[in-house]
Amino acid sequence: MLTSDVALSFFGIAVLLALAPGPDNLFVLMQSALWGRVSGMLVVLGLCTGLVGHTVAVAVGLAAIFATSATAFTMLKLAGAVYLVYLAWGAFHAHGSPAGGAKPLKQGKGQLYRRGIVMNLANPKVSLFFLAFLPQFASPQRGPVALQILSLGALFMLATLLVFGAIACFSGALGERLQHSQKAQRLLNRTAGAVFIGLAVKLALSSR
Repeated sequence: MLTSDVALSFFGIAVLLALAPGPDNLFVLMQSALWGRVSGMLVVLGLCTGLVGHTVAVAVGLAAIFATSATAFTMLKLAGAVYLVYLAWGAFHAHGSPAGGAKPLKQGKGQLYRRGIVMNLANPKVSLFFLAFLPQFASPQRGPVALQILSLGALFMLATLLVFGAIACFSGALGERLQHSQKAQRLLNRTAGAVFIGLAVKLALSSR
C-alpha cells in the first residue's frame, strides 16, 4: 500500500496540477458563474466521478488502448468536442433572466452532474495523463499495483474536489450576483459559449 510520504507528495502535486489552468477548471468556472455555487459543485462532483473511470482504466490497463490506438483516441476526442459544441450552442441560445430580477431557470441537478461526468470521460488525454502519471508513485514492493493506482486516483479526486470546489464557490457567488442583471447574464452566456467553442477546438486538434 501507499506510504505516508508517497501519499503526501502525490497529493501536493495533485493540488498544484488542479490549480493549473486547464479545460476542467475553466469548465467549472463558467458553469458555476452561469448557474451558481450549488450547480457548480454538482459539475465538480461529476468531474470527480469521471476520474473514477480514468483511474479504473489505468488500473486494469484499458488506458493503454488510447495510447496505442489512434482510431480510439480520435473517436473519443471528437465525441468530446461535439459535446462541447452542443454546450456552446445552448449557452449562445440561453435567455437571460426575466425583468424584475427573477432568477433564471436552473439546470436540473442530474443534468449538471452528468455534464461533469461526460466532460471528463470524453477527454482521452486524461486517461493518457493518468497512465503516465499514476504508475510513477506505485511500486510492486508495496503490494498490488492496481490497488495502489486506485488509492492514488482517490487522492487525485480529493485534490480535485477541494480545488475545483473552491473555484465553484468563488465564481458561483459572483455569478449569483450577476444573475440579477439581464445584460450581465447575456454576457456570461456568450462568454461561456466562446469558452466551450475554444475548448472544443483545442480538444479536436489535440494529439496523443
